[in-house]
Amino acid sequence: MPNKKVFILLPDGVGLRNFAFSNFYKIGLECKFNIVYWNNTPFDLTSLGFNEIKIKNAKTNPLTDSYKNARKHIELNLNIKRAGDAVYDSYRFPFFFKSVKGAVKSYAAKLFIAINNSERGLEKVREKIKFQEKKTRFYQDCLQTLQEEKPHFVFCTNQRPVLAIAPILAAKELNIPTGTFIFSWDNLPKATMVIETDYYFVWSEHMKEELLKYYPYILENQIFVVGTPQFESHFNPDDIIDRIKFFNDHNLDLSKKYICYSGDDFTTCPDDPKYLSDVADGVRRLNEQNNHLLGIIFRRCPVDFSTRYDEVLERNEDLIVPIDPIWKKNGTEWNTILPTQEDVKLLTNTIFHTEMVVNLGSSMVFDYACFKKPCAFLKYDVPNKIDMNWSVSKIYNYVHFRSMPDQNAVIWLNSADEITDKIRNGLNTNGTLESAQNWFKIINQEPPEISSARIWKSIETILNY
Repeated sequence: MPNKKVFILLPDGVGLRNFAFSNFYKIGLECKFNIVYWNNTPFDLTSLGFNEIKIKNAKTNPLTDSYKNARKHIELNLNIKRAGDAVYDSYRFPFFFKSVKGAVKSYAAKLFIAINNSERGLEKVREKIKFQEKKTRFYQDCLQTLQEEKPHFVFCTNQRPVLAIAPILAAKELNIPTGTFIFSWDNLPKATMVIETDYYFVWSEHMKEELLKYYPYILENQIFVVGTPQFESHFNPDDIIDRIKFFNDHNLDLSKKYICYSGDDFTTCPDDPKYLSDVADGVRRLNEQNNHLLGIIFRRCPVDFSTRYDEVLERNEDLIVPIDPIWKKNGTEWNTILPTQEDVKLLTNTIFHTEMVVNLGSSMVFDYACFKKPCAFLKYDVPNKIDMNWSVSKIYNYVHFRSMPDQNAVIWLNSADEITDKIRNGLNTNGTLESAQNWFKIINQEPPEISSARIWKSIETILNY
């Protein structure tokens, strides 16, 4: 019997790290699958030795964006109604009226929300999205590709992009089973589901429960708990670079130990440079008090190419060493800034060669948990905020933080004055934070290093139904 052909749909660059720059392809080949990447990214996967079919001229129906935004708002409205919890309001993005095109789309979305703001209305919007996308040239092109290639399964690497809708609908039209991976640990409460597939691949039992809660039309037998390939690289000892080489490559001082400050994008944290400055001041006091030789590696958010940190970095050049992520900018939108294979290794080594991480509520807590190293979360508002409507209290009220088993999973920095003592305490934990490990087990299926194998095993199960 010939190997089963599986299409790996990459509607944007978000899935590259998990499904191209990992062992996912290699493991799939070992499982005797015929793997073809259906690639809508600028990245040339043939350079990695992968089989690919480039998607060309992908374009959605003019109404799809408006219907998608309406769907998100209606889902959030229904979540508020069901749960009696206003937190879902915080997941809304403001409507865009600064251009004629943006204004037309926003007014259309508002209209669709107004006339469909109910369970039944949501069903109508979901059907409208499918109806509109089936009228596109892109949908016809997808049908043709699938009829020619005859894959046995289409696996989408991300549930969020509108450009994934037509390929999935085309596969369903041809009775080809489909599946999607839920990309991030915070996605489901945010109402980010855009595509509807036959099967869903989630990180954990916790995420499975969320999927069933937020999308009641999905059945339990459609869901596979697989973990995420996001953390697999941290368990590959061959990727670890010798300390001397890593320090020399990045102009680090071999006489020092380093902590990592992991930056956020502007929307998540407009005052991030001020927080970095506070951490630098705290580390400087620690060095003065204890004659410590401690430095800071600053890893900025991969989609932040701004100059907003320059003043802080210049003022603390004796203390902070920036090691920028190796991502490539292919456009102005965040999802056109693509990860690279080199950065996967860089991140792993940055974690390995630092003692702990400081940030504002990011999933880096789990990257450091892989190495049994602590994470400190910033939890105070700075004076003279750039945006007076922004607050850390909004960040930590998000639903995904409610999965934390107890407050000891991270070190809480509740004021700038606490930074020195709490970093000192963090360095003395000997890298063991049991609560952080427990949180990681809730968020991601154990063991974390075999997620790719679990995904392929699940696909095999589906194809043997």
